[in-house]
Amino acid sequence: MKDTSKSQKAAVAPTPPIGVLARGLIILECFSEEHLHLQLRELAQMTGLDKATLLRLLNTFIEYGYVQRSLDGKYAPGHNLLRLGALYRSTFDLGQRLQPILRTIMLETHESVAFYIREGDMRVCLYRENVSRDVRYVFEVGTRVALADGGSASHVLRAFTDGSSPRTEEVLKNGYAITRAERSPELASISVPVSEPHGRLLGAIQITSILNRQTEAQQIAAAEVAIRTLAENGFDSRPTRITGSATL
Repeated sequence: MKDTSKSQKAAVAPTPPIGVLARGLIILECFSEEHLHLQLRELAQMTGLDKATLLRLLNTFIEYGYVQRSLDGKYAPGHNLLRLGALYRSTFDLGQRLQPILRTIMLETHESVAFYIREGDMRVCLYRENVSRDVRYVFEVGTRVALADGGSASHVLRAFTDGSSPRTEEVLKNGYAITRAERSPELASISVPVSEPHGRLLGAIQITSILNRQTEAQQIAAAEVAIRTLAENGFDSRPTRITGSATL
């Protein structure tokens, strides 16, 4: 027998909020990377609002630049949302935004975590969260390491800037760099890139473990924790790659 419960459930429109402001906000909440352009009927289905109310609110959003309407009748986010996003980013120092992320990753992976940027031919540790374990790797803020000396963060920083890492193709394909006993015979590390959504590389988050404490599969799982946590906090881990000898 055919199961129609899913389609019946999808057909039930949500109950819209009563307040005008709340109704406007649920319209904006409909837009996402999967739903960049929406028809009026789609917005009606997603919000539970009638089309007359939707049109009135959408026209106000269009007037103030928060929604745009294309020639084919579809609605999309407007330019003023970009301005608000920029204001949000400037409100918080990068460290204030990243430190809680590093702590979350450290608590979930039970390993030390750091954020590195590229300065010329060096990588520099800007922020870190060291795990409290008897045997651990300790990051120090301000530590400078030559990119040529290797390490997973170095491979990420080089791959997404000038492409000089010998593992650039692998890093770009996988979205992370993993090393085992590369810089030290006792250590293993994995790094993921950090950027603003659809933006340039900001740096790399590195998770470092004692070699015999983590398998490669466990390292990859730790990277997935980092990628998920970044996404949950407004960052991306698929930066736009830039060419040339750009540094951060």
